[in-house]
This record gives sequence, structure tokens and C-alpha cells, in this order.
Amino acid sequence: MSTTVQRWLTNILAVLCVLMLFLIFTQKQQPDLSWASADTVQNFKTMFISIVLEALPFVLLGVIVSALLQMFVSEQAVRRWIPKNPVLGVLFACLLGIIFPLCECGMIPVIRRLILKGMPIYVAVVFILAGPIINPVVYASTFMAFRTRPEIAYSRMALAFFVAAAVGLLVYRFVRSNPLRPRKDDHHAHSHSHESHHHHHHPEAGHAHHSHSHSQSDKDSGGWGGKSLSVLSHASDEFFDMGKYLIFGALLTALIQTFMSRDSLVAIGEGTVSSHLFMMGFAYVLSLCSTSDAFVASSFATTFSAGSLLTFLVFGPMLDMKSTLMLLSAFRVKFVVLLAVLVLIVTLLGSLLFERIVFL
Repeated sequence: MSTTVQRWLTNILAVLCVLMLFLIFTQKQQPDLSWASADTVQNFKTMFISIVLEALPFVLLGVIVSALLQMFVSEQAVRRWIPKNPVLGVLFACLLGIIFPLCECGMIPVIRRLILKGMPIYVAVVFILAGPIINPVVYASTFMAFRTRPEIAYSRMALAFFVAAAVGLLVYRFVRSNPLRPRKDDHHAHSHSHESHHHHHHPEAGHAHHSHSHSQSDKDSGGWGGKSLSVLSHASDEFFDMGKYLIFGALLTALIQTFMSRDSLVAIGEGTVSSHLFMMGFAYVLSLCSTSDAFVASSFATTFSAGSLLTFLVFGPMLDMKSTLMLLSAFRVKFVVLLAVLVLIVTLLGSLLFERIVFL
């Protein structure tokens, strides 16, 4: 019940924001604001609209692919593919993103189900971290955003791979207990995952009646018609959810770019470590979707070092306000804090290293 109310509230809020922006942009008469010259407002508009328009197609593409996966790839398949060896498991999870371009928003619920069905925690962690970045949609959007500097797109993929693998191996080494938050409906799922372990030669055995709500509704709604409707509804939900963050992110970026003095931005952007920390904080607060954040980053390309842009592009999709809340809904607080600290340290060290090696 509360989630429905929450959803309605955020949607109403989003609509109000859009209406307000529409009014601001359609007003012919500039209001008399001495602090904001016509130029400033114009800059703000241009920046905001260009970020949103450039990012939208990629968000849409990501959402559609994610919805299709949700419908057509069973979790059993994924569980059967996972190698037992931890190093291979980590590599496999890093590359899962290429097959499953899910945005981080769509990922946590899927991962939670997979852990309940027997996916090892460290593999899940690597997938949560690498999945939103190491995938074709994100690569394409980063490449488009930094047309003149393709090395940023390559470095983003490489650093994301490195950070996710390092954090995954650390989790494998040090996390022994189950970090999932217990829920009422889990007991049922647990008894199932054990059951399906026993019936390994018959992998579908334990799944018949404990299938997740989506596939249940597909069976009821009869074949392809029902499936395509389900894909559409999943996609539209996710699109509105990400769209809200994109508009908010573009708004904040445009405000910073327009009203923060160039000098103070350059001063932060030139600091060896301060630029990285600023970009981490910025990425955390913005909570952009990984399919659209490259367009925001590229608007800072003139003031910030390539290394700190890389920090923004890798840290943001792995850890931001939105994903922290989602992680907390699935995992215990101690585990989420540990994960956050690991991601922060490894990303910072990694991007400082890349700055030395790649962007000389």
C-alpha cells in the first residue's frame, strides 16, 4: 500500500516539475530578476534541454532491453551458468552486463531473487556493480557523449571491470554470513532453493509454483499478447522512474554550470583529489541512470580533469542515493556500509591510477 502511495506522490511531483519547467520555458516575458541576466537564463535552458534530449534515447533503449530480459530470461538459466570458481565467477559476473543491460534500478530486485535461489553473494555484488556500466547501451551513450575523446569510453569500461572484480573478490574473502535482510516471504523461497538443489537433474522442478509475479501473470494472460503487454508496462514504469532522476540531474547540472562561478569550478576541477571527491559527491546526489550520466559528465569536460570525470562515470552507477536506498531495502545495513566504503576506496585509487597512466 505505502509503495503505491509513494509511487503516486513521486509521479505527481514529477508532473508538477515538468509543468513548472514548461511554464518557465514558454514564458515570453523574462521576469525581472537582476541577478539572472537574460544570458544566464538562456544558458541554463540550453544546457538543461540539451542534456535531457541527448540522454533520452539511451534511457529508452535501456528500459526496453531491461523489460525484455525481465520477461524472457529465467533466473534458473543464470544460476546454471555461474562458474563455481570464485575468480571465474567474478569474471562471469562482470561480463553478465553485456548480456543483461539492466539499469541499476531494475537490478536489485532481480539480484535479490537470484541470491534466494542460490547465487553466491560475491557474484551478486559484482553483477550489481558492473552490470549498469559494462554493457553495450552504456558504452554507446558514453562514446556519443565524448565523441572527441573515445579513450574516456574505453577507460570507463576498464575501470568499472577492475573496481567490480576487486570489490567482488574482497567480499568473497571477508563476507561469510548472509547479508540479505530477512523477509516474511523468504522462508518459502528458501525451502524452494534447497528443493531445487536436490532436484538438480530436473531444474524446473522447484520452480513451477514459486515463480515470480511477472511470469505468473504471463501464464494467466495467455501467450504473446500478455507477454508484450507485460513488457510494455514494465518498460513504462521504469522509464518514468528513470526520467524523474534524469530531469532532476539535468536541472542540477544546469544550475551548477550556470550559477557557480567558473573560477571556483575550475579550482575544484584542478585539485588532484578534490576534483575526484567533488565528482563522487555529485554523482551520489544526482543518482542518474548509467545510460544518461555521460551527457552530464561531458558538460564538465572543459573544467574537470579526465580522471575525475571517470570517477563520476564509474562511481555514480555503482553507488548513488537511489541505489543506496534500494540496497538497504534488500541487504543489512552493515553490509551496505562495507560495500559503499569498498567501492569508494577502490574507485578513487583506480581513477587516480588511470589518470597517471591513460590520460597523460
